[in-house]
Amino acid sequence: MDVAPHPHTGLQTVGWLFSGEIEHRDSHAFVGPGELNLMTGGFGISHTEVSTSRTTILHGVRLWVVLPDAHRDAARDFQHYVPDPVRLDGGTARVFLGTLAGCISPVRTFTPLLGAELSVEPGATVTLDVDPEFEHGLLVDTGDVLLNGTVLKPAELGYAAPGCAELTVANEGPDATRLVLLCGPPFGEEIVMWWNFIGRTTTTSSGPAKPGRTPPTASAGSRDVQATAFPPPHSPTPPSPPRRNPAPASKDAR
Repeated sequence: MDVAPHPHTGLQTVGWLFSGEIEHRDSHAFVGPGELNLMTGGFGISHTEVSTSRTTILHGVRLWVVLPDAHRDAARDFQHYVPDPVRLDGGTARVFLGTLAGCISPVRTFTPLLGAELSVEPGATVTLDVDPEFEHGLLVDTGDVLLNGTVLKPAELGYAAPGCAELTVANEGPDATRLVLLCGPPFGEEIVMWWNFIGRTTTTSSGPAKPGRTPPTASAGSRDVQATAFPPPHSPTPPSPPRRNPAPASKDAR
């Protein structure tokens, strides 16, 4: 992976790897398997990411977290966290955001969230107590599982609506599964998403890409490393028009 310098506004980016390693150059941070990188690009931020020379297979998830309107101009920030595995009855969890099974992540977000990598042993069923005010998504990376009785296959996302206080994840296969659990309250704000920007109107989402505005880079402790120090070219601004929230597409597990 070799991502040229590019800007973000109005969001947090979440990087979680299963294999490989990424260098986050503007903060000189690395992320490897079982590690979290979370970057806050509220008012504006520029960054670049490259896989390291020793990486042969790069595999993981990249998530965007929309900042609520009250915090959409939040100060830039970068957080790195390595959660310890938590033993479950029938599997393990690595909680990188929020709280699950008595484990609390210290990573700061602007809305209540839960993010965890789960592994369920062959023939086991894991029962998880979750917040009934949250929506719950289970992304399958490896193996076939049943989420509250609904069959999910690799690359499918199971969904449980608010009101669900318990999730059961069953692995009826011969190998352990790898899953990502993503939960949070419904996001009631309408947004406009264009390229790397999140706004509430066409102007606020496309404005940062106008010539002459260069968002600052992430803070690296007591210093700031400028994106202009990275090799050109920068990622070009795409011509695509802004688009609003897409319709949901998932497997319901009620």
